[in-house]
Amino acid sequence: MRAPRIAIIGLHLEANAFAPPTTRDDFQRQCWEEAEAITRLAREVSHLPSELPGFYARMDATGPWTPVPILVASAPPGGPIEQSLFLDFCDRVRNGLAAALPVDAVYVPSHGASSATGDEDSDGTLLAMLRQIVGPAVPIVVSHDPHCNVSERLVEACDALVVYRTNPHVDARERAAECADLLREMLAGMRTAKAFIRLPLTPPSVTLLTAEGPYADLLRYGQEFVGGTVANVSIAGGFVFSDLPKCGMTITVTARVPPGQSRESGLAEARGTALAIAQRGWAEHQRYARRLTSIAEAVTLARRAAAGAMPPVILADVADNPGGGGRGNTSWLLAALHEAGVPGVVLGVFVDPALAATAHAAGAGARLHAVFNRQESAFAKRFAADAVVERISDGAGVGRRGVAAGKRFNLGPSALLRLDGSGIRVVVGSLRRQLAEPVMLEMHGIDIAAATCVAVKSRGHFRAGFDEFFPPAQVFEVDAPGLTSPVLANFPWQRLPRPVFPLDSDTEWQAP
Repeated sequence: MRAPRIAIIGLHLEANAFAPPTTRDDFQRQCWEEAEAITRLAREVSHLPSELPGFYARMDATGPWTPVPILVASAPPGGPIEQSLFLDFCDRVRNGLAAALPVDAVYVPSHGASSATGDEDSDGTLLAMLRQIVGPAVPIVVSHDPHCNVSERLVEACDALVVYRTNPHVDARERAAECADLLREMLAGMRTAKAFIRLPLTPPSVTLLTAEGPYADLLRYGQEFVGGTVANVSIAGGFVFSDLPKCGMTITVTARVPPGQSRESGLAEARGTALAIAQRGWAEHQRYARRLTSIAEAVTLARRAAAGAMPPVILADVADNPGGGGRGNTSWLLAALHEAGVPGVVLGVFVDPALAATAHAAGAGARLHAVFNRQESAFAKRFAADAVVERISDGAGVGRRGVAAGKRFNLGPSALLRLDGSGIRVVVGSLRRQLAEPVMLEMHGIDIAAATCVAVKSRGHFRAGFDEFFPPAQVFEVDAPGLTSPVLANFPWQRLPRPVFPLDSDTEWQAP
């Protein structure tokens, strides 16, 4: 029997409608790989999205196959993709896939929350194009991040949608392996039936943790249905900052249809399962609220930790999360901690290429007047302090824990500054990356265990990287201005479906 030929195409972007557009440079600085380079990188430590090594490893372990990699592109979360770039991406995929035909299946490892400046449903557009190229009989399986915005068009175009079940997202490889197993089943003759429901619920991302809370409870409930006919239950929390009509929590259920059987029985099972989960989710929608810590309270916590009155703390600057489209350069929390003169504080990663370049030019051990945000913008307010350059780095490393474990990352030229007066140490980077990985501090000489307060530019992925130092009770999410603020009333929504909870407290939903 001929080894199946599996095409691989991926688009990773979490599009924040309030952030500047995402450019070709953003992709090329993180990941833009084509053709056979993808296969080579998937089988070594690389910068590829984590699904790729997981998918390749599972396919390798379950039998012969021939990878047909076309294009995998990944950029840090930011604004919608420039339309000309998205069209170029689609052209490259279309031409590459058409030239590679025939293929027996397609795997699409994409984030699922992309959009383009001229296309609100870029992920759906991609899937519809792939379906048109390969025809109705070729299986297409898609994996998504749980912060995805799923369209009916995407669900219709694929045979199965598999969404990660952890936040922080530490199961990307496992879900990719699940995709490989589903493709093997489909190649052996199994077909699928799908059901899809969207709720008028756009939870702030800080309420979508999977260790505990309403989302965790709903995910556990959904997994009770998996087995036998039900192949997969995927509950996506969505990414509200995309500000699109397709935003909202979605439930997608994929049922197995054995060879020779009608889809009707599988479809009935999928619909019943999706409805039961949606009803449970809506019954608990009021739980998707979370109180944040004010900046004044955060300073008090840092003081208490420094004095030994409480264990060391993490202060999460969740409103300036580069992992959600934030620019990593708001200074409200930094300024407050510096003014308070709290000892033992580490902050990172503050994204400021100009300041990082100044520190590199000065060199380790030099003194300088550190000016953060020389060019101010809406949220990037200027902050300045005299400082010592304690260390400089090229910013390249390999993660050891959590979402970045075993994966290459790059902060760009970076430096550790110690501010006069407060003694706060700030890791300054050149590329927008959230502080989700302890190595990002350790590579600059930081002993995390000796810090009494670590302030992170991250929404939640730091929890899987820093949990060896800070259990959940020592984590505090700070209410400050920024492009990823969990206070949704702060944003001028234009395309979000309304009414929607929590923006509209009287939102109602009727089961379909």
